[in-house]
Amino acid sequence: MKRFDIHFKHLHSDLDKGEGAVKYTLSGDGAGTVFTIDETTGDIHAIRSLDREEKPFYTLRARAVDIETRKPLEPESEFIIKVQDINDNEPKFLDGPYIASVPEMSPVGE
Repeated sequence: MKRFDIHFKHLHSDLDKGEGAVKYTLSGDGAGTVFTIDETTGDIHAIRSLDREEKPFYTLRARAVDIETRKPLEPESEFIIKVQDINDNEPKFLDGPYIASVPEMSPVGE
């Protein structure tokens, strides 16, 4: 089973006084299918497992809107969520031991 590690984002408008007059919305890559936002608090959550090999990052946009007027309180914010990978396919060495050497100052990948 693949694990995932995401640093979640919390959106908050300076104009949000905590009185329930602000609605937070989310759009972009995976909005509503991979990520969801709490419309009242601005907390963003992943709603399914993520795999860096499948998609290494998501570009999302968020807005804070006045509930009564439906007008934006601030310009739309764009941010990137980067998926951090763990080695879920660890190497297996079946016929060991192995002996190898790499000369100092060798090019990357050699």
